[in-house]
Amino acid sequence: MKTLVVYSSKGGNTRKLAETAFARLVGNKEIWPVAEAPDPAGYDQVVVGFWFQGGQPDPASQEFLKKCARAGRLFLLASHGAAPDSEHARMGMNKARELAAGANIVGTFSCQGEVPAQVLAAAANNSPPPPWLKDADTAKGHPNSDDLYNLCTALENSGLAETPKPGEKRMFS
Repeated sequence: MKTLVVYSSKGGNTRKLAETAFARLVGNKEIWPVAEAPDPAGYDQVVVGFWFQGGQPDPASQEFLKKCARAGRLFLLASHGAAPDSEHARMGMNKARELAAGANIVGTFSCQGEVPAQVLAAAANNSPPPPWLKDADTAKGHPNSDDLYNLCTALENSGLAETPKPGEKRMFS
């Protein structure tokens, strides 16, 4: 299996998720920032990590996701300031699915990511404020070890990572 992990990260949250996914995957694998990523068409599995801007994947990730229909199995992961079960988070992931139309999406994962202070300050000056701003305080410290554990479980459930055998330690447990 040839696996590609691609990420876009502004504050380090999505990079942390992508590096965790990369560590959990086995076999022939590569990890690249989205600006340097190769064409996904030659890979059996592709993991794409992005952050939300305006309720959808960031612009660089949007362009990459459009290329993923030619890839093998696709796993989407996102970090955002919104609450994990919010409409904002659901809409952002749905937009990612639309951008990757035709791809074999085998799983998704999203979690809060701590929002940099300068982004919070700029967002607070918007009228109206973005919908995720009300949840930003609860994003502090995320992604945390629980988020990383849940990401590993999502990768296992999607078939991209092997489930530990009885008695084996799972990453982050």
